[in-house]
Amino acid sequence: MTDPQYFVEPDDVESLAFDWGVLKWLHTPDVTGGDRFSAGVVKLEPGKGHERHTHPESDEILYVLRGEGRQEISDETREIAAGELVFVPEGVEHGTVNTGWEPLLLLAVYAPPGPEAELRELPECEVVPAGELPSVETAASNDSDP
Repeated sequence: MTDPQYFVEPDDVESLAFDWGVLKWLHTPDVTGGDRFSAGVVKLEPGKGHERHTHPESDEILYVLRGEGRQEISDETREIAAGELVFVPEGVEHGTVNTGWEPLLLLAVYAPPGPEAELRELPECEVVPAGELPSVETAASNDSDP
């Protein structure tokens, strides 16, 4: 375990860039030393989302900070907006799409941590070092139509 880090700024951690948006994991065992959960900010670009997927060994909480979107969980679909919380139990298939004109900003929490490390290893993930911005190519693909 690393020494505890009580305050974390976005520029302190790497970004995980995808064609649908960017993630910043602000609390993981590697960042803060806490090992009971992970937490980060997810930014989905307008009209973008990610495929349905599961986290077999972690519950997930999504709290909508800004924007609006469509959330699928199991066989249920619902529109979501700022101020709402979504709970996804371990092993339940889910997906999120930004249906608004501005970025959809979510606070994501995994308990226990682990899925954030798996995302980092996906072939479509560009790992951007702390304090740097995603490449022009990634930013351009974020601006294209779905």
